[in-house]
Amino acid sequence: MAHLHTCITKMALWSRLACLGSVSRGRRTLSIFSSSSPSNWTKVVSDAEKIVGYPTSFMSLRCLLSDELSNVAMHVRKLVGTKHPLLNTARGFVYDSKHNLQMRGLVVLLMSKAAGPSSTAPDALLPDMVSGIYPSQRNLAEITELIHTAFLVHRGIVNLKDWTYSDGPLKDMQFGNKMAVLSGDFLLANACTGLAQLNNTKVVELISSAIGDLVQGVYHENSSSIEEGNLSVALWEDQTFLSHGALLAKSCQAAMELARHNTEAQTLAYQYGKHLALGHKLNSDLQPFLKSGSDPTVFSLDSAPVVFHRLIVGPERWLLQLQQSQNTTKQTDYSKLRRLIKTEQGVSQAADLCSYHGNKALEAIRLFPPSKARSALENIARAVMKL
Repeated sequence: MAHLHTCITKMALWSRLACLGSVSRGRRTLSIFSSSSPSNWTKVVSDAEKIVGYPTSFMSLRCLLSDELSNVAMHVRKLVGTKHPLLNTARGFVYDSKHNLQMRGLVVLLMSKAAGPSSTAPDALLPDMVSGIYPSQRNLAEITELIHTAFLVHRGIVNLKDWTYSDGPLKDMQFGNKMAVLSGDFLLANACTGLAQLNNTKVVELISSAIGDLVQGVYHENSSSIEEGNLSVALWEDQTFLSHGALLAKSCQAAMELARHNTEAQTLAYQYGKHLALGHKLNSDLQPFLKSGSDPTVFSLDSAPVVFHRLIVGPERWLLQLQQSQNTTKQTDYSKLRRLIKTEQGVSQAADLCSYHGNKALEAIRLFPPSKARSALENIARAVMKL
């Protein structure tokens, strides 16, 4: 109960960060798990879903169809026609099945199946397995998706300090923020309820600590050290792990705990989830810099290639380049800035780091027994490395 109370406390702190507007600084891509090659990525996911016998695109359906969230959805419809990011986030969950795939839950299920039942697990638990996965592990996969979805919703909070008339009426932005906080809190509350029902203290501790990591990651993403360019590669990885890797890594570990696997198996599952998440984040950050042509693709100034570029050129030259890419109204010409960034080695360094994490994920999963589930996890790691 103490760990569950900690989970709820961290949830409240997370929500408070959202309300203060610190969650939304600059432009961010809110994809759940995207790929540079949607057709290939979709096939990898489709094959994996067949292995676990579970359509993860409907993983959170029970929660999303609840009466409470249906009422929230009715209010969110009032945002149609506004520029509030909550609308695009919600639309992505429903319509964009090719790019916004619920990969975290799928990875947890695949990891559960790849590990199989533990030799120390009582035989009485075996009949409960479906497609080689315990019901508690399926519940954990849903909980993981609920937490991540809530995180995406809360990240869509608009910082009203940066609001301008071109963004739309202030009242729409205020209403959208209230709905984002309410929706995100509802999803988190359902996740905490499901977590308690697993009746496993260590799993509650792991997932509640992952929520704490997300809160800390949000705080670090808005710290001045990133803006000033005083960020080392190691520190960037640490901060990125908090906001993008901790939930998957600890969920994979928790899946092993639910099946009563030993510490070694839990560590391997954790390492796979950690490196896969970091590799994916790097892959996602690299996409705007790998596209041909001069399309005005907007990218985050906290993305890996930009951070590494700033480390190469130094803060003074970076500020000069940033000024050179801005017009008289201080709006950034991202095409021009992208060309400046591609003149240095930041993009190639980020690509090398992506390959490193993908290979580390492969190393971890290859220590599990050969199976279709393990092969699917290997294919996912390889897909993350493809740029």
